[in-house]
Amino acid sequence: MRTVVVTGASSGLGAAAVVELARREWQVAVVGRDPARTAATAARAGGIPFVCDFDRLDDVRSLADDLLSRFPRIDALVNNAGSMVGRRIETPDGNETTLQRNLLAGALLTELLLPRLRAGRAGGRERGRVVFTSSVLNRLGALRLDDLDFAQRRYGAGWRAYGASKLATILYARSLAERTGLESYPFHPGYVRSAFGAESRSARLVQVLTASMQISPEAGAAPLVHLVDTPELGVRNGTYFDGLNPLGATHPSAGDARLAGALWHAIAPRIGVVAPVVER
Repeated sequence: MRTVVVTGASSGLGAAAVVELARREWQVAVVGRDPARTAATAARAGGIPFVCDFDRLDDVRSLADDLLSRFPRIDALVNNAGSMVGRRIETPDGNETTLQRNLLAGALLTELLLPRLRAGRAGGRERGRVVFTSSVLNRLGALRLDDLDFAQRRYGAGWRAYGASKLATILYARSLAERTGLESYPFHPGYVRSAFGAESRSARLVQVLTASMQISPEAGAAPLVHLVDTPELGVRNGTYFDGLNPLGATHPSAGDARLAGALWHAIAPRIGVVAPVVER
């Protein structure tokens, strides 16, 4: 049976995705922060719950150990966990919270699971696949490698940091494709009705005012499921999808291969990866 690990899967589009993937006969590892919701979603999907707090990188390392012990191969990893906060605060690891939740924790998990992802052989694919939930707001991102934590810039009630983290997610996904040869695809799920921005007053207000424009978690999960379950996507590795459409609009720097490599070199020490270059 094919195995997929989905983070941020205790509610919203992550939960909808694992239920649909289980229906398509994937074995699902359901990763969430809240133990009760994670267990409930896993029960709905017939999957296996794993609890992890992405605000603590040691939790991510423990999660990776558990996944490596449990699964001899992992065919797909979905880095879906993330959020936005309204004011600049740092995690116990000393990183700006949005950066760690949306980029660093997922990057660490991905790097630690590389041996299993390389062993994945799903649907005729030669290697495993990694999918990243990004956002159309990547177009508002301004990435500064010397200030990834927004210590020297205006935080903008969290919107600037959020956009930058989603741009960084696209660049990391493309770096992963280049460095490892794994299939690696970032995507925008659409404007999904969810608990997004629960820790940001402005984000909550925007959600209330634009409720009629939002789509269901199931609709938002459709491109995620497509990217995981479709054997051949027919696009270049690292392509960014806007919903089901490849080549979605991105920030101009999202296609900068040099910047993608520089970002990887900048974050590798933060997540404790010793060798910043992984041979194919």
